[in-house]
Amino acid sequence: MSTAMPGTGPVFYTVREAAKILRVDPATLYRAIREDGFPAVRVRTRYVVPSAALDKLIAEAAETGGLVDPGRIAAERRTAREVQRLTGGGW
Repeated sequence: MSTAMPGTGPVFYTVREAAKILRVDPATLYRAIREDGFPAVRVRTRYVVPSAALDKLIAEAAETGGLVDPGRIAAERRTAREVQRLTGGGW
């Protein structure tokens, strides 16, 4: 069974595949994921990385021409979720 959508690439990458794309050691990526510093989906004991997350990081780096920190993005996401939780999630 393929994880690719028709006419596109895969929807998810293994951590090893994502690490290869990012040109980092898989252990580095696993560590970042466990520290909630990199977006991933946990399925029981395995992690997969959404291709949309990699696409977003690549696009942001290309647009800004600067450093993209997935840890900062994850922290902002956690803060937004916490604010939403505390405020009841409504407008």
